[in-house]
Amino acid sequence: MGVVSSDTSPLPYGRQSIDDDDIAAVVRVLRSDFLTQGPEVKRFEEGLAEATGAKYAVAVSNGTAALHLACIAAGVRTGDTGITATVTFVASANAIRYAGGNVRFADVNADTGLISTASLAERIAECKKDGVSPKVVIPVDLTGAVADLAEVQAQARAVGAKVIEDAAHSLGGTYTVDGKKYRAASCAHADMAILSFHPVKHVTTGEGGAITTNDDALYRELCDLRTHGITKDPARLTHSDGPFYYEQHMLGFNYRITDMQCALGSSQLAKLSRFVDRRRALATLYDQAFRPHADKVVPLAVPAGGDSARHLYVIRIVARDGESLDSVTARRRALFEALVAQKIFPQVHYIPVHTQPDFQRNGMGKETLPGAQAYYAGCLSLPMFPAMADGDVQRVVGGVMDVLSRPL
Repeated sequence: MGVVSSDTSPLPYGRQSIDDDDIAAVVRVLRSDFLTQGPEVKRFEEGLAEATGAKYAVAVSNGTAALHLACIAAGVRTGDTGITATVTFVASANAIRYAGGNVRFADVNADTGLISTASLAERIAECKKDGVSPKVVIPVDLTGAVADLAEVQAQARAVGAKVIEDAAHSLGGTYTVDGKKYRAASCAHADMAILSFHPVKHVTTGEGGAITTNDDALYRELCDLRTHGITKDPARLTHSDGPFYYEQHMLGFNYRITDMQCALGSSQLAKLSRFVDRRRALATLYDQAFRPHADKVVPLAVPAGGDSARHLYVIRIVARDGESLDSVTARRRALFEALVAQKIFPQVHYIPVHTQPDFQRNGMGKETLPGAQAYYAGCLSLPMFPAMADGDVQRVVGGVMDVLSRPL
């Protein structure tokens, strides 16, 4: 892999890794007969199923579309309720609303940023008290680490809700249940899982997403929903007027992905293990460099038994004795701005969704979620992408510690 200057080159928090093989794959499709709805889509889907261990994969136009279709397939309709973690990108919650539902937010563990199953139990109990039966629970795999899917699934099944694993960060990651290792998005402990192929993710199609599932009926419904709700399957048609004939059996969407994107995705998928290995090596370098400074900054924890895919490398600023969260937040901003001045471009993942004005205005997000507030106050995502050089890690760590060692 290429390297980035460890002295002056801009260091974004994430960046795609595109090589000549990727370019050639796209050019090959441009010279072919199919730019969309061709053989590359199926090839990419089969590769995703193999990579995750799921039975099926349905590729779509982006990760948000994947969430939207998964919520519809899960049965979310107008007035229904879905539960998701508040520390996530807004799409995890918006998808429930796209399907007509209302959102209740679960808190997170401040040390991992992952959904608190205790808080999930509280939200489910509140639903029961209010005479509501949640239709879907969306646990979010944050930074590449997988949520406690087995416990989430157990709680969801007890109330008849489906589980959609938001695995946008975790392709290539694993988790352990009862001593057995499972792959992210395998749907071993979820009805469906979604993936994202935005340029900063592990593999990219430019924009793109997918839903994985092991359920035959859900797979068929997702395929229909992706393409206007239309089928040409002779076994499902009410009648036929000829080989051109098709029927719309439900209200669907045009969420198709192109063959050009899928050719890029297949080329990228062949390098997934190499990409993930490099991310893990960079994370180890970061961990080692920050270890002597644990009184000032700590890396986001990874749950025991899990092998994070390391989509992001998040640190948390350690609060000083008696320090308020507002003060920690002010120090985080100072650190952010100081790094930008050095051409190191961090990011914050994420602003808790329950605090967003649109959710507040629409009567959602009224929960008190102290874990999320504590996590958000001091979190910062540092540069993490396969083409980084080892020296870039030292440059970033040096910039971080220079700022955090100053009085504020």
